[in-house]
Amino acid sequence: MRKETMTPRQRWLAVYQHQPVDHTPMDYWATEETSQKLIAHLDAATLHEALQKLHVDFIVSVGAKYVGPAIPIGMDVYGIKYRDIAYGSGVYSEAYTHPLAQFKSVKEIEENYTWPKPDWWDYSTIRQQADPWPDYPIRGGGSEPFLMYKYLRGDEQAMVDLVENPEIVLYCLDKMFELAYQDTLRIFEQIPGRVTCSYVAEDMGAQTDLMISPKHIRKFLFPGMKRIIDLTHQGGAFAFHHNDGNCTRILPELIELGIDSLNPIQWRAAGMDRVMLKAKYGQKIAFHGGVDNQYTLPFGTVAEVRQEVRDNLRILGAGGGYILAPCHNIQPLTPMENILAMYETCYEEG
Repeated sequence: MRKETMTPRQRWLAVYQHQPVDHTPMDYWATEETSQKLIAHLDAATLHEALQKLHVDFIVSVGAKYVGPAIPIGMDVYGIKYRDIAYGSGVYSEAYTHPLAQFKSVKEIEENYTWPKPDWWDYSTIRQQADPWPDYPIRGGGSEPFLMYKYLRGDEQAMVDLVENPEIVLYCLDKMFELAYQDTLRIFEQIPGRVTCSYVAEDMGAQTDLMISPKHIRKFLFPGMKRIIDLTHQGGAFAFHHNDGNCTRILPELIELGIDSLNPIQWRAAGMDRVMLKAKYGQKIAFHGGVDNQYTLPFGTVAEVRQEVRDNLRILGAGGGYILAPCHNIQPLTPMENILAMYETCYEEG
């Protein structure tokens, strides 16, 4: 049995600070269906208990309790309606209404739509959520507004807006970035110095290149992201940046903006070579993820999973600065032996 000399929280902090760890930390991302299978397989009472059996350095998320105006079942605070869509082995909740789709101007939105207000949330339970987990990293606050903008306007219209209706994009993103800023600030105020990282996300990359042009990223996303990142650093936390697919064209500017880590390292996407990423950026940011969820985890053999973990430890983990995790939510069709192989190999060899 490996002798552990650090807590999960200490490992996460060491990775962000590019300091030595007793072993490579691991994180867990999965669908609810997968988590229930893992709990049953490991004969655990909760997901946290199951992950502790696998020595996973999971992060604990804290968030405010909604106390605002009543929201109808199946709808969120933005007025978006959702329904469950089955995809074979599981179910995802997907938006099917777009409350701002019909509006043609900022004036129309202002006259006909009510934005959520920061005071609609109660932050008094944040400390209560964090206190049971003193040895684990805490995640709180952050932003991902363009994802919500696409739900509000519809995917196609949201992309068209970047060119044809920039004033609507700027107006809406400003509202959502401000809400995210207030949320992050109030979490920091409740547990000063205890948040490990804030989730500053936006999916800009696709399988081969960016989905959004660099000029539009700079115009619409960078100012708000910079504000959240600066607040995160002021609160003593690190900026955990999630960006699927190939984001390498914009990565140097994201690092300049202040991100501290990159997730999920979807290395089968064009341009996301692990050796290149580590060589060019490994001294500037930490890496989180890297275990392929397009082929290796769901369809590969146990031997292939073990080899990929070893490759990630050798490449991304060289000299530290790496947290091993799947590069997307583990799907229900993933063989249990592959999930166990990922974590057991990293714990044994990391």
